[in-house]
Amino acid sequence: MPESPVTPVAVVGAGPYGLSIAAHLRGRGIDHRIFGSPMRSWLRHMPEGMFLKSVGFASSLADPVRRGTLAAYCAQEGLDYADDAWPVPIDTFTGYGRWFQRTLVPEVETAEVARLGRDGELFALELSTGERLRARRVVLAVGHLHFAHVPDVLAGLPQELATHACAHRRLDTFAGREVTVVGAGQSALESAALLHEAGAGVRVLVRGPRVAWNPEPGEPDRSLLERMRSPVSGLGSGWRSYAWSNGPGMFRHLPFQARTAIVRRALGPAGAWWLKPRITGRFPLDAGTSVRAAEPAAGRLRLTLAGPEGERQLLTDHVLAGTGYRVDVARLGFLEPALAARIRRAGGPPVLSPGFESSVPGLYFVGLAAAQTFGPVMRFVYGSEFAARRVARQLARSLGARSAPGAPVRLAG
Repeated sequence: MPESPVTPVAVVGAGPYGLSIAAHLRGRGIDHRIFGSPMRSWLRHMPEGMFLKSVGFASSLADPVRRGTLAAYCAQEGLDYADDAWPVPIDTFTGYGRWFQRTLVPEVETAEVARLGRDGELFALELSTGERLRARRVVLAVGHLHFAHVPDVLAGLPQELATHACAHRRLDTFAGREVTVVGAGQSALESAALLHEAGAGVRVLVRGPRVAWNPEPGEPDRSLLERMRSPVSGLGSGWRSYAWSNGPGMFRHLPFQARTAIVRRALGPAGAWWLKPRITGRFPLDAGTSVRAAEPAAGRLRLTLAGPEGERQLLTDHVLAGTGYRVDVARLGFLEPALAARIRRAGGPPVLSPGFESSVPGLYFVGLAAAQTFGPVMRFVYGSEFAARRVARQLARSLGARSAPGAPVRLAG
């Protein structure tokens, strides 16, 4: 298949961040191509029946004039909606994401990027269709699936015995089986609730001393003093959440060690307030318990656990690891080794400029991969507006687009 003409910008990924960036590029009239199946990870790797941890006003994708909000979609479709104190159903969110794409980013190409490398000053991409193209700039909006973390003690076990939480769309396939969930965050806890409600026998192992729960949002008519004491933001209530929500540009100026600690600890493992009644007293929660060893045993899995009462063993049919995600550029298998080696990293994550650009000129990272530079907000949909605005502006400057947002700009290849 012959190579296509050079495209000014290639966006890799069609989830919330990729779609938001493409909407901003389109608004600026900057030629681009965007690749990926729209909302794929949400449609295929989030369990049926789940709810977003973020509330309504914090769950919108970003477009330049803010006409593609979740509120606008729900109003059009006659669906329930509230800005706050309302968990967003996964079906509502995926329907919204696809509506946003059809309405504001109709140019999405569902082909996947199989290979990304360099060709002189340009980037060389090969698609799953066999097409080859070159691009002046590339934005990697690859989401979180590449970075799913499974503890070493569970890694390498057969998939019929142990999987990461993102491996399952339907949890009713575990009905009648004993499932041990490892983790204390929203993914682990909500998976446990859904498993229990689907008829599985559930036990949750929590390494820390207790399960943490996020507080219920305050009443919308709180007094000025109450709002000053605990302001509401896209990441929840309180001044720290407010700072991480509204100051990603300032966050990158913090010392590296401070940023790393904040990203690791801020908004740490906790369950949403609305999830607590579906878990408390419903099935065992073993706090202060970690997995020391795991081995197959006659079609089941024998776990060696260390807890408050010492070491013990547990037989289970399956272990579900709700153990989060750890960014590591090396896990992006479509990157050619020579290109990956040029990306400066701070541990696993890339080091990024104020405009989300990596040490490879013209290569940008957004979303979870940008969290170590711009803070915890990049782990959530709410961060897509800041990222899309800043990346689109940076691309317009670097490509020489001088028009105002909304005016058509055609950048020749």
